[in-house]
Amino acid sequence: MDLRLSEEQKMVQETIRKFVEKELIPLENEVLKNELEGKPGLSNEKQKELQLKAKEAGFWGINTPAEYGGADLGQMMQAIVTMEVAKTFVPFTFGGSADNILYYGNEEQKEKYLIPTINGDKKSCFAMTEPDAGSDTRNIKMTAHKEGDEWVLNGEKTFITGGNEADFVMVIAITDKEKHAATGREGVTCFIVDRDMGWKSEYIHTMGEWGPASLIFDNVRVPEENILGELHGGYKLGLEWIGFARWIVGARAVGTAERLLQMAIDYAKERKTFGKPIADRQAIQWQIADSAVEIEAAKWIVLNAAYTLDNGEDNRHLASMAKLYGANMGNRVVDRVLQIHGGMGYTRELPIERWYREARLWRIYDGTDEIQRVIISRNLLKGHVKIGDFI
Repeated sequence: MDLRLSEEQKMVQETIRKFVEKELIPLENEVLKNELEGKPGLSNEKQKELQLKAKEAGFWGINTPAEYGGADLGQMMQAIVTMEVAKTFVPFTFGGSADNILYYGNEEQKEKYLIPTINGDKKSCFAMTEPDAGSDTRNIKMTAHKEGDEWVLNGEKTFITGGNEADFVMVIAITDKEKHAATGREGVTCFIVDRDMGWKSEYIHTMGEWGPASLIFDNVRVPEENILGELHGGYKLGLEWIGFARWIVGARAVGTAERLLQMAIDYAKERKTFGKPIADRQAIQWQIADSAVEIEAAKWIVLNAAYTLDNGEDNRHLASMAKLYGANMGNRVVDRVLQIHGGMGYTRELPIERWYREARLWRIYDGTDEIQRVIISRNLLKGHVKIGDFI
């Protein structure tokens, strides 16, 4: 059992780290200024420019199969890359990727949607959450009824990441009311729906810089061939999409917390009170120590979730643990770091308050803290997993 990164993994980690330090961190002041003015942190043009620079360095489609031109580095490397990129709040994502469930499309769908998304010519989003249905999928109301060779969709989705920018959406709708009413899981189908088929998006303002959307479907007609996967098989696709997103939240929290802790360490050495650096104060030392221990613990949970997936094993239990612990760890660390910085931490001259607002979201989207606790405890109580299974 090897608990260290291989030389190849270290090389990738170091390359990504240098890219973040050289290309992204210098943009932070510009991003803060843009956001304060109500503009996107990065323009689309700047995002593409950065993605092309990364592509020249060999980073295109981190987890995209080689047959589609990707690097196909695996989930462990996805976790490591996410941790490094999360050390800045500059809203950058590597190009050449697509939602994991889009690979379930047939050949025609892959040609029309998957490949253009990988190439950066189209943007997608996934929509399952509704105003009355977040974690409780029994409350989904959006319907799709058949008329000839088309399905007619009606309803609303909310808090959809990327919904304002997407060219098409992968949306979950009820296609068999009786099945859905009986289980809350069956009888729903995933449809690929182009924006020009008639759905509309509305921006939702939040306390952070995340700008999700409400998606409105009013008699939107979708051809039969736009069903993704199997008819009535949408719930399984939804779980797979969410399952990947969960442990990635944990990876993001680890990277952000590492950057924040380093800021706290640097500041504690410089800031003096009563003739001494605050780094000499036990109250500060303990906050730094607690943060370091929690970051390390979260990192290993995340890497274990990724490693399990790379080995073809079911990582859903670990994904929930990574999401729950990582998100809460991140919230505790950013709170301590703001406290260590005192009044300066609360100002917008430093990015700490921005991270503070962003971190609070981690405990909500892709499954709340409460839902992760339900999943983890249920798995243990019902014997689906046993203590010590993942070593």
